[in-house]
Amino acid sequence: MTILKIDSSITGDASVSRQLTSATLDLLRVQQPDAAVVERDLVATPLSHLTLGGSGDADVLDEFLAAGTIVVGAPMYNFTISSQLKAWIDRILVAGTTFRYGANGPEGLAGSKRVIVALSRGGFYEDGNAFEHAKSYLQAAFGFIGITPEFVTADGIAVGPEQREAGIANGLAEVERLAA
Repeated sequence: MTILKIDSSITGDASVSRQLTSATLDLLRVQQPDAAVVERDLVATPLSHLTLGGSGDADVLDEFLAAGTIVVGAPMYNFTISSQLKAWIDRILVAGTTFRYGANGPEGLAGSKRVIVALSRGGFYEDGNAFEHAKSYLQAAFGFIGITPEFVTADGIAVGPEQREAGIANGLAEVERLAA
């Protein structure tokens, strides 16, 4: 079993999503002590954006396919995911490999994987909020390839210091609930 950890926050040590991915990975290591771990920092080592000619990032898809569990750090920037994370997703949504089109439409081929998304947001974005395009996008993208992602969420990070701490505490509590 391999665990793949993806970080995409540009804020380094101040990153809430990185705190949540680290806590999630720590929990998974306790649950699966023999699991191999692969970590990819999309800010330290950015992927090129998708072009018609493709790119030399085939190892990204190989890492994804080899992993049984994927932990994704997803900070919300300007109502959606980071461009770094979008570049990664563009590498794993591959026709014929992670999905295919059939007589009844698209069919996801990666449904055996567990995806845990550590989502951090500066404000409060309940489901259905017109400005929320991070969680909804990730649900759609992973759903397209057959995966129903789990979310641990820290909201209100930019509201003020007290709410930041409350949001982090909530996210960490949600990580602990994954163990149940």
